[in-house]
Amino acid sequence: MRKVGIESLGFATAKNHITIEDLAIARGVNPEKYVIGLGQKEMAIATPCEDTVTMAAQAGLCALQNADIDPTSIDLLIVGTETGIDHSKPVASYVHELLGLSTNCRAIETKHACYGATGGLQFAIDRALSGRSRGKKSLIIASDIARYGIGTAGEPTQGAGAIAIIVSDEPRLVIIETGAEGIYSNQVMDFWRPLYRKEAVVDGHFSIQCYLDAIEGSYKNWQQSLVKSENKQLALTDIAACLYHIPFGKMANKAHMKHLDLIGINDKNVANEDYTLRVAPYLEFCSRVGNVYTGSLFLSLYNLMVDASKSFEGKSISMFSYGSGCMAEYFLATIPQNALKLPDFRPILDSRTQVDINEYERLLIANTNADQNDRVFKPEDWGVAENPFIFLGVNDHKRQYIKLP
Repeated sequence: MRKVGIESLGFATAKNHITIEDLAIARGVNPEKYVIGLGQKEMAIATPCEDTVTMAAQAGLCALQNADIDPTSIDLLIVGTETGIDHSKPVASYVHELLGLSTNCRAIETKHACYGATGGLQFAIDRALSGRSRGKKSLIIASDIARYGIGTAGEPTQGAGAIAIIVSDEPRLVIIETGAEGIYSNQVMDFWRPLYRKEAVVDGHFSIQCYLDAIEGSYKNWQQSLVKSENKQLALTDIAACLYHIPFGKMANKAHMKHLDLIGINDKNVANEDYTLRVAPYLEFCSRVGNVYTGSLFLSLYNLMVDASKSFEGKSISMFSYGSGCMAEYFLATIPQNALKLPDFRPILDSRTQVDINEYERLLIANTNADQNDRVFKPEDWGVAENPFIFLGVNDHKRQYIKLP
């Protein structure tokens, strides 16, 4: 069978962040409730000049540069997002221009809450397997800004970021195993964002249960597809790491406990040790950026590739993607020999500006009105004048972007 998968990854996030501890203190909450209870440390906060488009373009540029890939080799661009910027025009259209991609390139947007980018990834994998890519590559980008109101229950689970995935038949980074996939879909109202709102509507406890139901449904479907494809049943010891969609760090723990229960591991001590070994080491980036919706699963993958790719060469990892509403998928990937070494993103995270609670609230209020017509921003007013891609506002109902040299 032909090998297809991920040739490169790139990541981008907002320039500013706030610590979860500062947010908890400002809200009169014991910091341990957020830091330990949610598993979060920091939260990226976008300025009005940073949006889904600018972060997607920056992540895409990063992915191209990380593997020294010519932009003209891309002939499919898919942006998965649940924070789109137009009811008709896709984020991908703007990103296509900012990255200087060929005019002979499909550019579309996919949406199913946090599953959107995974759907794009699987479409690109199937396209490469079919031979229709004809040696070209696909660029899949997950880009989102998680917004909740000031003082709401969802406030500490915000974040902003984008992760770009280059798919080809030269998977220098990750081989996607295509013999079996587990699919689960169900119409539920656990999380949604009506057209008249920027902030999502969330039924928190119900959403967690829907997530866990989706793990069970997709994992069992994966087992069935293994039997049909005559692939061998994998033991837990065959899987070096387990990666999950992470709206907040603690959700990965809940997910893994459910995963182990499905495998038949019920001993709490054994389960906790396994979580410490196969999941916890790859949550750092998510804990420092916050919820990036469609990109959180792949941010955990980036974390793994930076810290453990060498020791995982030739080994399988499991990946679980969940999008509220709901759509989920469970699949496996393998780290190839001599995998591409990604640059560590920690220096970028360390260089961000930490803002206090007053500046944080000012940014949130400013972002609420950022998309209104005839509202133009000066990048220097928001400390982003050196960003490679900048949103300048809306003039005559047209979004304005600039790309710096």
